[in-house]
Amino acid sequence: MSVQPFSVPVFVRMLTNLSGWLDKAAAFAEAKKVDPKVLLDSRLAPDMFPLVRQVQLATDFAKAGAGRLAGVELPKYPDVETTIEELKQRIQTTISFVTSQDAAALDAGADRDITLTIAGAPLTLKGQTYLAHLAMPNFYFHVTTAYAILRHNGVDLGKRDFVGNPAG
Repeated sequence: MSVQPFSVPVFVRMLTNLSGWLDKAAAFAEAKKVDPKVLLDSRLAPDMFPLVRQVQLATDFAKAGAGRLAGVELPKYPDVETTIEELKQRIQTTISFVTSQDAAALDAGADRDITLTIAGAPLTLKGQTYLAHLAMPNFYFHVTTAYAILRHNGVDLGKRDFVGNPAG
């Protein structure tokens, strides 16, 4: 089965949308005279990660999803972003990484065993199962939570901002 159309293009589209939301967040902060750090540190609930960490995790799941399927070493990001511009750079770095993966290698990964450690225990899944049941749900969770944090704080975002251009 070809997994490439269900991985890289989806990661790129949603990360591009996320970057656009951050642009709107910066404009909102400037217009409202709010320190952007207020948005970056915002969270939906006390036990949830703040916006900055949601963006970091979204990029982590995108790079891990594409990299593990392609069978390449994953780049390591130090998680030190403290500004909107730094988060946008991280998103762009992730887009560059995922789009650099070979389509044939990604597709070959559908049947490859992918082993990772979750909560200290190894877990092995076929690539297709990993993508559908772990990488994508986690990616969408963190992207959606980032959207919700910004929306909750008054950034003018709507469904079109979330979905983006369906034609690519």
